Amino acid sequence: MDLTPRPTRRAAIRSMVGGSLLFPGIVSQLLAAEERRATDADPLAPKKPHFAPKAKRVIFLFSTGGVSQMDTFDPKPKLFAADGKTLGVGGGLSLEKRPLLKPRWAFKPGGKCGTQVSDLFPHIRERMDDVCLIRSMSTDNNEHFQATLAIHTGSFFAARPSIGSWVSYGLGTVNQNLPSFVVIAPQLPYAGTQVFANDFLPAYHQGTRVLPGKEPVPNVKRQPGTDALQELELGFADALNKTHLKTHGHDGDMAARIRSFETAFKMQFEAPEAFDLSKETDATLDLYGVNRADTESFGWQCLIARRLAERGVRFIELIDGSSAKNWDSHGDMGEHEPLAKRIDKPIAGLLADLKRLGMLDDTLVVWTTEFGRTPGQDGTKGRGHHPACFSSWIAGGGIKPGIAYGATDDIAATVIEKKVHVHDFHATLLHLLGLDHEKLTYRHAGRDFRLTDVHGNVVKDILK
Repeated sequence: MDLTPRPTRRAAIRSMVGGSLLFPGIVSQLLAAEERRATDADPLAPKKPHFAPKAKRVIFLFSTGGVSQMDTFDPKPKLFAADGKTLGVGGGLSLEKRPLLKPRWAFKPGGKCGTQVSDLFPHIRERMDDVCLIRSMSTDNNEHFQATLAIHTGSFFAARPSIGSWVSYGLGTVNQNLPSFVVIAPQLPYAGTQVFANDFLPAYHQGTRVLPGKEPVPNVKRQPGTDALQELELGFADALNKTHLKTHGHDGDMAARIRSFETAFKMQFEAPEAFDLSKETDATLDLYGVNRADTESFGWQCLIARRLAERGVRFIELIDGSSAKNWDSHGDMGEHEPLAKRIDKPIAGLLADLKRLGMLDDTLVVWTTEFGRTPGQDGTKGRGHHPACFSSWIAGGGIKPGIAYGATDDIAATVIEKKVHVHDFHATLLHLLGLDHEKLTYRHAGRDFRLTDVHGNVVKDILK
């Protein structure tokens, strides 16, 4: 038996160019190609981040329609006194001067930190010790479609990969039996499927949509007696696909299709259990406001998000609302109340449950909307679109808890302190996952693209 040690491919590469003045450049290119070949076999295999991460996964909660900052997370006492007496930014699209409209709900301090939150969110208010509230968010467009696209992709007009797809591309997944990026969306928001699309990234980084209900992942269970036949069929299809790839060179669409078949096959063994709440305790169900028969509520969605996070899914998004029924309260701000009641206890329960399980330390929980609302009226009881300022919050891995960051003016019309643009928000989330937003790039159409385009700064003041 020949026991002579043989050099690895990587060692051989280094040896071949060892005497060249071009050594560093040649090595980096060849080793990069070698790394690509290694990951071609499993493009969703876990990848090393650029630096040590604070968080391993993300649960992204998106409330569509434009949640009012001065009625939820940004208290403005002077707005009460100015009600109907003073003109301010108003109208449907922040383009007119209208009488100011006072907030409808009182604010109270929450947790030990004392962060002020309105009575719309009494349960989330009690979790503010875990939350970094950003009151100085800003975006660049006052139309739902563009602002929704931007908060998900960093692009206001052109389709681009979503943040979930970028995270999947940058980090892969730790569970090969489930998708790396899952979206729980009963209905679609503005911008539709673009909010979880892969665009020019390989197709296996696209979000997998789950529809709440008795069968969240249709046809995932095998038909009785078909196990052997299915494996034969898939094996035959796999052999044909790989022969095609070998004959015709790399075909990204074909490679993605093969990977999708593999994931779908593996999901048969793990997805049913992930969506089965029968083993959850009554106390846990109550924490989210879920009953045993529930398969659709926002509480059910939050609990499923926790279970997917436990099982290694890298990015989970929950979409609250649709392009038809949402937080876009032009006619009457009272519409915010039932919407808040629907999500308040479940989100607070999610934070409490993650903390109880020790998962909040390395899980980022993000809540946001696409823009805020005007301090001035739109009609007599509602507010218009307002991109100049809004509120978002982050809890979990690497974030300073129990703080409120940034400030708006006396009527929440503009940011006056520590503005956080959508690009800064994205850069910060990637940083917490160990990804440098300037290095997480993908070559497409002759240039390197990234989530933050050519913008974005990490908001270091909110990091631990």
